[in-house]
Amino acid sequence: MILLLKKRGVSLAELNQIGPAATPHTKGFPWRFAPRSESVLAMLGMAFCYIYVYTFFQTWFHTFLVRGRGFSEGSLVFSALPYVVAACANLTGGAASDALVRRLGLKWGRRSLGIAGLGSACLFTIAAMVTRQHLLTVILLSLVYGGITFQQAGVFGVCLDIGRRHAGSMVGLMNTSAQVGGLVSTVAYGYLVDRFRSYDAPFVPMAALLLLGAILWFKIDASRELSTESFATPAQVLTR
Repeated sequence: MILLLKKRGVSLAELNQIGPAATPHTKGFPWRFAPRSESVLAMLGMAFCYIYVYTFFQTWFHTFLVRGRGFSEGSLVFSALPYVVAACANLTGGAASDALVRRLGLKWGRRSLGIAGLGSACLFTIAAMVTRQHLLTVILLSLVYGGITFQQAGVFGVCLDIGRRHAGSMVGLMNTSAQVGGLVSTVAYGYLVDRFRSYDAPFVPMAALLLLGAILWFKIDASRELSTESFATPAQVLTR
C-alpha cells in the first residue's frame, strides 16, 4: 500500500501524517444486550424444549419399546426407523428452510419451519402415548423425531442470522441451553417412570415442551441482528 501511494506522488511526510492503516476491529459478543433480546431468549427456551425430547431417542427409546410396549429383541429391528426418518427430515428441513426464506423472508421463513416441525411433533407424541400397537408406535415416534430434526436446520440458521459477526458465540449459547435440556430429560424420564409406575407418563411433559417450543418460535425474529444498535435509543442513534 505504501509503495502504491509513493508511485501516486504521496510524499514520505504526507505518509507519516496519514499514519498506519487502521485495522478492522470486531467487538466481542454483546453479552449485555443478549438477555434483552426477545429472539435470543425465545431461541434458548425453544432449544431447551426440543432437545429435551430429542434426548429421549438417544437414551430411553429402546428401553421404552421393550418395557413400555413389550417389544422383543427380534422386533427391535423396527427401532432403526426413527433415525432413518430423522436423517431424511433433517436434509429436507434445510432445503425447505432456504426455500421458505426466499419466499417469505427471514422472519417468517425460519419461523414457519419451526412452528410446523415442533407443532406436528407435539401431536405425534400424544398419539404415540395412547397407542399400543407395535408398528404404529414406532411410526408415530419416527414422525416425532422427524418433526424435531426437520426444524433443526432452521435453528442453526437463526443463530447465523441473528449472530452474524458473532454466529459462533450464538450457536454456542444456543447449544448450552439445549444440552441443559438434554441433561434434565435424561434424569426426568427415569424419575417420572419410577414415580408414576408408567412408561407413558414422561410423554406428557414431552408433548407440553414441544408445544411450548412451537409457541416460542412465534417470538423469534431472524431478521433482527443482535447488536448494540438494536437496543440504542433514538438519541444515541442521532449522535453516531
